[in-house]
Amino acid sequence: MDYTMIHSCIRVMDLEKSTRFYQQAFGFELARRLDFPEHKFTLAYLRAPGGPFELELTWNHDQKEPYELGNGYSHLAVGVSDLEASHRRHEELGLGPKPLKGLAGGEARFYFLTDPDGYLVEVVRT
Repeated sequence: MDYTMIHSCIRVMDLEKSTRFYQQAFGFELARRLDFPEHKFTLAYLRAPGGPFELELTWNHDQKEPYELGNGYSHLAVGVSDLEASHRRHEELGLGPKPLKGLAGGEARFYFLTDPDGYLVEVVRT
């Protein structure tokens, strides 16, 4: 039996703001949007161009307080071939990327961004 990762879900306070962040920062495209006004929630599925994996943004219309991320959540990850150019671009967009880092002090391999809801996104050299 074969299994395929299809999506990961995060809950967001402002669907439009979060959608714009992922589109601007990573070029994600809106694959589909499902509105359930009678149940007071909306789902937006974002996908990297050409990729099968989706990020599901869930907006619960009546959520008033920011979600607690807890101490079990760590991060999402996206890959990029030119890490330094990506870091400069995110700086120019005013997205506040963290410094370039390497594992155990080694060569720069990644950096982090924080989305509008506080979720960390690791940008990894591929």
